[in-house]
Amino acid sequence: MTSLFRYTEPLPPKAATGRVAEVYEQISRDFGIAEPPTFVVLSSAPELLTATWALMRESLIAGPGGRTGKEIAAFGVSKANECPFCVSAHTVLLHATGDHALAERLARGERPENEEHARVLEWGRRTRIPSPQSKPFPFPAEHAPGYLGTALAFHFINRIVSALLTEKLMPGNVQRFRCVRSLAGRTLSRTVRRPARPGEALPLLESTDPGEAPAWAGDSAVGPAYAALLKAATAGAALLDAEDQDLVRATMWEWDGRHPGLGLEGVPDRRERPGARLALLAALAPYRITDEDVAAWRRPEHTDHCLLHLVAYGAFTAVDRIESALSRSIARA
Repeated sequence: MTSLFRYTEPLPPKAATGRVAEVYEQISRDFGIAEPPTFVVLSSAPELLTATWALMRESLIAGPGGRTGKEIAAFGVSKANECPFCVSAHTVLLHATGDHALAERLARGERPENEEHARVLEWGRRTRIPSPQSKPFPFPAEHAPGYLGTALAFHFINRIVSALLTEKLMPGNVQRFRCVRSLAGRTLSRTVRRPARPGEALPLLESTDPGEAPAWAGDSAVGPAYAALLKAATAGAALLDAEDQDLVRATMWEWDGRHPGLGLEGVPDRRERPGARLALLAALAPYRITDEDVAAWRRPEHTDHCLLHLVAYGAFTAVDRIESALSRSIARA
């Protein structure tokens, strides 16, 4: 598994103790994969691991709304963020729901035949653009915590994955074969189709007071999970000086959802402001982070824990911008 990680060396899950071990146990039970690299990569920062898992579990797995619809939304988010690892993962998970034809249509880049599914896919894609959406959400209002939580969780996870993992979901990229995707999905089908009780990830959170939950989450478990991730991820701002923090905030305030061009306009030079560059790349184009970018910032005192927090801070600045736009959409409805 170590070849999957680009810049960190997480402890093997079998060596985990305490709360991290409890998270792995719950992931294995409720997600169906014992050691998913998406979460293993965060294990050097337990507060990020627990909050990321909590938001994904309480929205995608246990939150309101059908699993197929939320997987389609997550697929759309991952396509918009150009995260092939996560696109492949959600294709496999759609196979696990039993929607094999739908999974393969999406894998081929085709529009779902079901109009409701097509609207959810397009909604997921459009969430990358941080502006209030004029069209109504393509799901019932009571399912908003599940769908919005799922979309925001994967806007964060996509960025972590693109920054810190390789693109190989499976050895040799064998997930590109339909039979492999289908078989992998079938091995997860029992777990994916089993109902999960909401709220069971919340006792794992590092903080007993994660902060104020967003209004769109209502009284669901998605709210405190989102607040916990916000708190854990934004703590990484302390790794930057005040000028770099101001630059990151100003750049993200102006961001219109587009991927940066080849010249990475608006992203500072690594020789001058390496920390701000890493944070902004994590937000805007994490797949453009290079060995040189990491080396320019990293000092002997910068542990894996530090790197995770800096990348998470950058990633969450994009999530926060998107969440603000989605909240405005709800207020206007």
